[in-house]
Amino acid sequence: MRTIVLPGPTAVDAFRDHARGLLAAGVAPESVEWQVAGSAAPELFAAQAEPTAVPPAPVDAARVPAAFVTLCRTVALHRDPGRFALLYRLLWRLVHEPALRHDPLDPDRDAAESMARAVRRDAHKMKAFVRFRPLPDADGREPLHIAWFEPDHHIVEAVAPFFARRFAAMRWAILTPGASVRWDGAQLRFGPGAAREDAPGPDAGEALWLTYYASIFNPARLKLDAMRKEMPRRYWHNLPEAALIDPLAAGAMERTGRMVDSAPTQPLRRIAGRQRD
Repeated sequence: MRTIVLPGPTAVDAFRDHARGLLAAGVAPESVEWQVAGSAAPELFAAQAEPTAVPPAPVDAARVPAAFVTLCRTVALHRDPGRFALLYRLLWRLVHEPALRHDPLDPDRDAAESMARAVRRDAHKMKAFVRFRPLPDADGREPLHIAWFEPDHHIVEAVAPFFARRFAAMRWAILTPGASVRWDGAQLRFGPGAAREDAPGPDAGEALWLTYYASIFNPARLKLDAMRKEMPRRYWHNLPEAALIDPLAAGAMERTGRMVDSAPTQPLRRIAGRQRD
């Protein structure tokens, strides 16, 4: 049994290099154990193991569809500890079972696609639900805007460029339990995870935002089931506006009930104007 220790949870390039070497050496998936340095592992002291040295690139590397390479880069961000074993098994089978490319119902393919969908969904939620709060700078510079988010998967590095483009002129940092990222206006810098208490609390600007949110709330368009599907409750405790959802929804239902119970009214009769000669 070979044990491959990757340098980090999103080390897809290291995985690719190791997988190529294992494949060229004819090492079957069941003979490889994949671990991530610094993560929990079943073996004693395995979490302190050093990353495995990357082997030289094989002369005749196997060719796989470009779609599989893209799939690997996405699945590698999933939190499932078996993701790298799954990807190497798929790689092995793609080379030794060419028909796999045309079988969308294969269990391994389905599992990988499911992981990829979960990662993409998590990235979408991060883009939608991150809320920055300003932290005054002691040197009198523009405030540093800090956000707290709790992703399901290892998506911080992948999503950070989106925020760098969108808030290019603003200094900001996003803190998560597993990783953090900071933008200084020119460069992204990644760091370790943080605690919820490291993010600033509400400010006056947030109160203004809540007032605006309440003013634009349209009870006629309220669809609670659809809203909960797009914005699950587990995100609410990090969204300032979420505190208004329940009271606004209750008020909308009460207004709708009064409208239904009220007596119908006849439309005003329109009197046609006289025609001029």
